[in-house]
Amino acid sequence: MIVFGWAVFLASRSLGQGLLWTLEEHIAHLLWTRSATITMGNSCICRDDSGGEDSVDTHQQQAENSAVPTADTRSQTRDPVRPPRRGRGPHEPRRKKQNVDGLVLDTLAVIRTLVDNDQEPPYSMITLHEMAETDEGWLDVVQSLIRVIPLEDPLGPAVITLLLDECPLPTKDALQKLTEILNLNGEVACQDSGHPAKHRNTSAVLGCLAEKLAGPASIGLLSPGILEYLLQCLKLQSHPTVMLFALIALEKFAQTSENKLTISESSISDRLITLESWADDSDYLKRQVGFCAQWSLDNLFLKEGRQLTYEKVDLSIIRAMLNSNDVSEYLKISPHGLEARCDASSFESVRCTFCVDAGVWYYEVTVVTSGVMQIGWATRDSKFLNHEGYGIGDDEYSCAYDGCRQLIWYNARSKPHVHPCWKEGDTVGFLLDLNEKQMIFFLNGNQLPPEKQVFSSTVSGFFAAASFMSYQQCEFNFGAKPFKYPPSIKFSTFNDYAFLTAEEKIILPRHRRLALLKQVSIRENCCSLCCDEVADTQLKPCGHSDLCMDCALQLETCPLCRKEIVSRVRQISHIS
Repeated sequence: MIVFGWAVFLASRSLGQGLLWTLEEHIAHLLWTRSATITMGNSCICRDDSGGEDSVDTHQQQAENSAVPTADTRSQTRDPVRPPRRGRGPHEPRRKKQNVDGLVLDTLAVIRTLVDNDQEPPYSMITLHEMAETDEGWLDVVQSLIRVIPLEDPLGPAVITLLLDECPLPTKDALQKLTEILNLNGEVACQDSGHPAKHRNTSAVLGCLAEKLAGPASIGLLSPGILEYLLQCLKLQSHPTVMLFALIALEKFAQTSENKLTISESSISDRLITLESWADDSDYLKRQVGFCAQWSLDNLFLKEGRQLTYEKVDLSIIRAMLNSNDVSEYLKISPHGLEARCDASSFESVRCTFCVDAGVWYYEVTVVTSGVMQIGWATRDSKFLNHEGYGIGDDEYSCAYDGCRQLIWYNARSKPHVHPCWKEGDTVGFLLDLNEKQMIFFLNGNQLPPEKQVFSSTVSGFFAAASFMSYQQCEFNFGAKPFKYPPSIKFSTFNDYAFLTAEEKIILPRHRRLALLKQVSIRENCCSLCCDEVADTQLKPCGHSDLCMDCALQLETCPLCRKEIVSRVRQISHIS
């Protein structure tokens, strides 16, 4: 389940964005997100630096909190993601203001050990939230995030996003004061180049605020000085992680149309042209920069005369890839369909285009980032709900390997495994043996004991699948190239047996999808989900009737009111 268990805020944020996007953008957002509210499809191939005293105690507590919890703690069941219980009890006095830097580091230390939604949020996080209820406190928290989050912690940027999202929305005065305190410009970006953490964290904060404050507030935040700062951070003399998060911040600012135009006029595409050559770099940090630069050039900051990547990528040997048709627009998928990245605050999931019902199958994943991802196997019945926090391994129809928190996930329960934490460049192997009804996970060729729980719920229709926390990325190998650590037993690969037409292999950039959507003619009485069949089905007991029977049968709750569906009634008057 989503890393921290508290990210449902995106569901409401997406509604607010719709008022600020263009009509075409909003239509595309609704259509692309629509598939993420349905259970997984029914076809095998889908077409569609702080004070000295505090730092000593903090580092000791961080070491204690980073220890792996016991199996009993890890194996508790969890509910779908919900916000943490906030605030004080009716008789609890208001907590006194504490050292903010220590609280931020305490939260970072303990966050990876929180795997149960029934756990109370950490004391440090609750206290930070209370402090941020005032403008002064919010500014203290933001400045601390920039100051103390270390560069080497893979969860650092994600914790920045988590804490800012858990804090109350800043007022206009607080935002104005923050810009005055930071006083960002191109010259500032060149300072402290030997301490990239500050600039990385600053860019992460700006990106989170841009995403959280879409519209006029985002436009106001992107001052000439901040734009100059972010563009300067993209220069080659910057640390790659600074370049990465500056680019991500610019992407998030560009979610607002006026900001997108402003950024495009800065000739950002000229800088990105150089950076996209890093997409295949052996340095995994540079590889992330190259991936995001290429994605931005294809989707956001187009350059006249540049051929889009999907038009020139060689897909001739690829017969199985990631399914771009049933993911939300928040997940970035490479043009060759084998690499995925999430820079959103939601828990994004993706599956392969090919499913299997019998035999022994194997695929590998190269870890590009070492943060939280849940990768493994899912089925047609698996939940695929990014905004509600369902990921691979969070229901009875899927099982996942988590190499950051060293866990195996099944049915929203977790248990520790003995592999070390994964790191950039590691290879994770996934073996599915449907003859023996078992799954085996490998890290650089070292295998774990078999997992068999999922077969009590399902025995067929398995897909390779993965879920991503913020700022995570990996590459899949379904057999189009040799495996690094092939298992000793005989197995099959997806690439040997799958088939995709040339059209099905194409992963279109956003603007090309928008152009196709404009050409779609939708009947007045069509199903509001698939837009293909007649809306001839009424849901009981809520009474909503904007769906066809095929779509209604795939839902457990009404997509309009979220009431549980008890029955589905076909309306005879709609049948011709």
